[in-house]
Formats: sequence, C-alpha cells, structure tokens
Amino acid sequence: MNRSRHTVRFPGESKEYRDARDELLEAEIELRRKIESVASQRRSLPLGGTVAEDYVFDGENEQVRMSQLFGDGKDTLIIYSYMYGPQMKQPCVSCTSILDALDGEAPHVMQRVNLAVIAKSPIERIMQFTRGRGWRNLPLLSSANNTYNRDYHAETSNGNQIPALNVFVRRDGGVHHFYNTELLYAPSEPGQDGRHVDLLWPLWNLFDLTPDGRGEKWYPRLSY
Repeated sequence: MNRSRHTVRFPGESKEYRDARDELLEAEIELRRKIESVASQRRSLPLGGTVAEDYVFDGENEQVRMSQLFGDGKDTLIIYSYMYGPQMKQPCVSCTSILDALDGEAPHVMQRVNLAVIAKSPIERIMQFTRGRGWRNLPLLSSANNTYNRDYHAETSNGNQIPALNVFVRRDGGVHHFYNTELLYAPSEPGQDGRHVDLLWPLWNLFDLTPDGRGEKWYPRLSY
C-alpha cells in the first residue's frame, strides 16, 4: 500500500495518527473510485418505461402537466416525492431535512436539469407549511388529484407516503422513466435503514466526518 500520497502534515500529529490516516486515505480513494464507477453504470441504464399519462399537478397559481416540467434544452427531470399526505399531521421530518438543504442548491441544479418536489397534500397545505420554512427555490406541486405517487412507488396501496426520488428523460417527443432510488425497497442491512438518498443529504455526510458519526438515536426534527 502506498503511504506517500502527499506530504501535507498537521500540527502535533503523531506517527500513529499519520499511519492510520494514510490507510484511511487509501480507503477513501477506493470509495471515490467506486462512487464514480457506480455513477457511470447508472448513466448507462437503458431507457425505462414510457410514462403513459401526462400527469396534471396542482401548482400554487395554476395546474401544470408533467410534460411542461421539461424546460427548453433540458431533457432530464428529477422529482422528489415529499412525504406529506393529506392525512399526515405534519410532513416527514427526514424529507424536510433533505429539502431544507436542496432548496439552497435548487438554483444550481436547475441550470442543468429540471427539478420538482411533489407531495400528495393539497397545494394550499403544502405552501402553508413550506413558507414557514423559508423555502424560496424549490418548485412545489401537489399530486392530490392524480395517481403519480401510486404509479411511481411514492405511496403504498393503503395511502402511506414513501420518500421516492425518480428521474425521467424526454426522448423523441416522449417521456421515459430512467431511475428510482430503489435502495429504499431492497432489504435493509442491520443499522442501515434505506439510505437511498444519502448522497444528496448533507446532514449525514457531515456527521460521517466526525468521531461520533451519525449516532444511534439522533434524528432531525422540524424545530429545535
């Protein structure tokens, strides 16, 4: 194993620390390679099924069809399904934490791809809650009057909401499904939960850089 990747050293570090850190560096390099390899494999997926229905969503000021979510020159659409159904007293805390961060990134994201956040509650209810969070950039829509959530596995047969992330692409005048974060549906390993959107959730990635990690019982809240 190559232990001379760089010559940077930090004040007061011991040989024991440097040896362990260099070993960790090798693992981090391999992890980066694996992440890039998986991303390449994901990009190489063939087209999924054609979207059979041009879903109509309720926006704050008007209704919008799924086909209208594709802007000029941008043929990729990311949809995050926000767990906030009409029977839920409050939105999913974890989804809210993810979207707190994504709201800030949204202007950057939408330079290259289209983005929407869709929840099953009526649009008035969605907007009432999200205004209180200070979200300014996320395109928010309601699927209260269509079957999008059920069709793309963001809702169970009994109406429970699921935090799915789907990617769609526009090709030759049609819209196709491309990707879903299916780790959520796969059997979980001990202590792992679904972790299907960890790569876009900065909270846990920051904690992973600390000595105590994610902790065993801590979860985000809507307020502190």
